[in-house]
Amino acid sequence: MAPFRIEPRLANRVWGWKDLHPWYDYVAKEEPVGEAWLTGDDCLIATGPHSGKTLGEIFKEMPKAMLGDSAPPGDSPLLIKVIFAREKLSVQVHPDDRMAQKYGEPRGKTECWYALAAEPGAQVALGLKPGVTLDTVKAGIDAGTLEESLNVVPIRAGDLIFVDAGTVHAIWPGSVLLETQQNCDLTYRMYDYGRGRELHIEKSLEATRLVSGAGKVAPTVLADRTVLVDGKYFSVEKIPVEVSRSSTSMRRADEPETCLAYLFAAAGAGRLASASFSPVDLPAHGIVAVPAASPGFAIQDVGGLELIRITPRWPGKNA
Repeated sequence: MAPFRIEPRLANRVWGWKDLHPWYDYVAKEEPVGEAWLTGDDCLIATGPHSGKTLGEIFKEMPKAMLGDSAPPGDSPLLIKVIFAREKLSVQVHPDDRMAQKYGEPRGKTECWYALAAEPGAQVALGLKPGVTLDTVKAGIDAGTLEESLNVVPIRAGDLIFVDAGTVHAIWPGSVLLETQQNCDLTYRMYDYGRGRELHIEKSLEATRLVSGAGKVAPTVLADRTVLVDGKYFSVEKIPVEVSRSSTSMRRADEPETCLAYLFAAAGAGRLASASFSPVDLPAHGIVAVPAASPGFAIQDVGGLELIRITPRWPGKNA
């Protein structure tokens, strides 16, 4: 099953941008766009024999070809997005697996952010200050002073921030973030700056961890790649491509021989070439899915390619 490019799906958000240049060739006429969903279940396949189908359909029709024999049966494990924040997002928290399953969802939402760009002074809110209690959080929600209980973290381009489930957080303006998360869209809003959207106070307090594992992750520089984060649910790596690189050399020693991977062009452009399938172009800020059943290929740098490789991991299997 050959690799294929996925068409981004743009999602309107009140806190987003209207003009997505230079990231995407799009200007919103009405509502601003806050997110480009790169691997959503409703995203359309743009190349190859499955063009026009949704990514969710392909996972349902060919789960083993997509995920490999070593993966547990299931749907698409990861949701990858680009986040554009013109205003502050809501202060929010995501449930862990156990809480999500308690309310009938298959999984929770642990995520990470890779800063593709950041203006001077860009910040995010990440976790609660020491000594903050749930009563403090509830009082802050009621009084509109919740921000006083939040840790503020400065970010620069190239930073990787891990946000495990249960972490109270908010993305603030000034950065463009590549978000990798469990394929779950459960968000419990605590505070939304008076925008009038629904809040989820009781569930957000239930989900909250007063102390979490969230924070900046120092990169691990290896001979053939830089590991940005290697966690329970996903691995995110920066892969150098000087001119051309084989797909087999991108696989890590601790990975199964067949494993789903996503290739994202953080900058520049690339091309996947093989004797087994027609070339697949990887444009700037585009993404290609490499199924577990993919034949071998070479990825070529066709102009300033900065390649991010994202792979799912399963607790108890390969993490």
